[in-house]
Amino acid sequence: MHYDLLLSTALTPPISYFTLLYHHQSGRVGLEAAEHYIKQSYRNRCYILGPNGVQPLSIPVELPQGTKTPITEVRLSTHGQWRSVWHQTLATAYGASPYYEYYIDELEALWGTLEDDSLWALNLRLLQHLCPLLEIDPACLCPTEDFTPLECHEADYRYSLRPKQGTLPPAYLPQAYHQLDRPARGFVPELSILDLLFNMGPESPLILQASYHPYPHE
Repeated sequence: MHYDLLLSTALTPPISYFTLLYHHQSGRVGLEAAEHYIKQSYRNRCYILGPNGVQPLSIPVELPQGTKTPITEVRLSTHGQWRSVWHQTLATAYGASPYYEYYIDELEALWGTLEDDSLWALNLRLLQHLCPLLEIDPACLCPTEDFTPLECHEADYRYSLRPKQGTLPPAYLPQAYHQLDRPARGFVPELSILDLLFNMGPESPLILQASYHPYPHE
């Protein structure tokens, strides 16, 4: 099957991820469903900006087959109170942001009442909810049936978009926007899409639109 863009599943992923979705939504976006789980990635974590700077938010997971667990079989851990941690952390970081109250109830309902305890199902559910808020058609999201070998697709960002030592798309040029806890050194890019939504609300699609330059060197 042909895909116009390949991405990994991700938990409230960074703005670059949604910028790619925004500008490829007229085609078919493949969400990698035939890989094994990868640690230390956006698959089960995101990064937000709080009073003390950038901090990670993650969901503990269980791997029934260890490092060879297919991504669709990764389970949300029953240990730890991650929902309570997320509630308190997001409230502390964004409670005073302009649009926090506008979005938070529906988001917490999504990760608070899961019928399926798989990471894949939660991520997809969140993506399908977030896309319309960003003027992205969720119908473009297509779970892959087979694994596309690396370096076989020119718009493959499954493994280059990662928290540490990742490679941003050449066409992605982050646009600064208002951040409630922006540090003295200035704007912090590549945070979770939640940072953009809580701070900019319905103006968020404008940031996604302005952040993409298909011919960055011209």
